[in-house]
Amino acid sequence: MDWYSWVKALHVISVLAWMSGMMYLPRLFVYHAEAPVGSEKSETFKVMERRLYRGITTPAMIATWLFGLIMLWQGAFDWSMAWSWIKVGSVLALSGVHGFFGRLLKDFAADGNTRPHTFFRMINELPFVLAIIIVVMVIVRPF
Repeated sequence: MDWYSWVKALHVISVLAWMSGMMYLPRLFVYHAEAPVGSEKSETFKVMERRLYRGITTPAMIATWLFGLIMLWQGAFDWSMAWSWIKVGSVLALSGVHGFFGRLLKDFAADGNTRPHTFFRMINELPFVLAIIIVVMVIVRPF
């Protein structure tokens, strides 16, 4: 059995779950920012955001990193090529965005959000842009 193919498949599955959460969470923030503080709607968004972040998005990120590091350990990257560095930099940036979303989640949980819904509409695009860069680097390897 080709265990490396299994690791790669699990990595892709983890990435899909991580990216799903990373694209949905800021959309929840958009709606939450529009809800009155203390309202039933606001409290419902708190539960949805926490469950998404802690129950799906963060475990998927950890699995993505785990399977990615296993592939890295097996020599999946050619470090002499720029695409490898750009891909790793983009994954680090995506992990930073994940952490930033966690900070925003804490602000909402404490009823301390001061940002307008338009801010969350803009940052909603960050994970997708980074995903595009990562996929192009891995599949096309332009550099």
